[in-house]
Amino acid sequence: MNAHWPVELVEGEVGLRPIRQRDHASWREINQRNRAWLRPWEATVPPAPPGHHQPRRPTFRQNVRHLRAEAHAGRMMPFVVTYQGRMVGQLTVAGITWGSLCAAHIGYWVDSAVAGRGVIPTAVAVVTDHCFLTVGLHRLEICIRPENGPSRRVVEKLGYREEGLRPRYLHIDGGWRDHIVYTLNSEDVPEGLLPGWRARGAAGGAAAVDAPGVGNHAENKTDIR
Repeated sequence: MNAHWPVELVEGEVGLRPIRQRDHASWREINQRNRAWLRPWEATVPPAPPGHHQPRRPTFRQNVRHLRAEAHAGRMMPFVVTYQGRMVGQLTVAGITWGSLCAAHIGYWVDSAVAGRGVIPTAVAVVTDHCFLTVGLHRLEICIRPENGPSRRVVEKLGYREEGLRPRYLHIDGGWRDHIVYTLNSEDVPEGLLPGWRARGAAGGAAAVDAPGVGNHAENKTDIR
C-alpha cells in the first residue's frame, strides 16, 4: 500500500488527480488533436534486437492498470492535469526510489489549447511541493531535450538547475536523443516552490511560459485507440 496515494492536488484553476479508465475518450481526443505538437517529444519504442518481436505500446486500458499498480506499490504517481475542471494533459512522477537516494523523475505533456496559461509550471510546482513536503523525497529530476526551449524555460523559471547532459538518454520521436538533466533538492526550497511561483504568477510570470512535454517516458504514452 502507498500512504500517499491516491491524492488530488489543486492550485487555482490547475488540478492534479489520479488517471482513471474513464479518461480514455478525453485522452484520445487531446492526443489526436495534438499529434504535431507532441510528436517531437514523445517516447517511442526502440527497434527490437535481432530475432525478437517488436513490442507494441499498451492500450489505454492496459496502461492505466499498470500505472495504478505501480502507484499503489509506491513507485509512481500518475496524474491527469486538469484546467478549469477538464483534462488537459498528464504529469507522472516515476522511478520513485527510497533508501539512500530518495529521488524520482517528472515527465509531462499538455494540450496546446492551454499553452501559455502557466498550467504546466503550476502543476510542476504543486507536485514538487507534494514530493518534498508531504511524501519526503529529497531529489527530483526533469530531463529535457536541448532543442525544447519552452520546457527548459519552464523549469528554469521554477528554480530547477541544469546539472548536465545525458547523451542518447531516451528513445524519443524515433531515435535515441540527448537530454539535459534539471534537478532540485528539498533543501533548495525548504518552504516549497509555490510561494515564489504564486508571486511571479500574480505579476504576469505564469502566462509567459508553457511547453508541450518533457521526459515523456513510456508510462505516459499508449496506443491511440
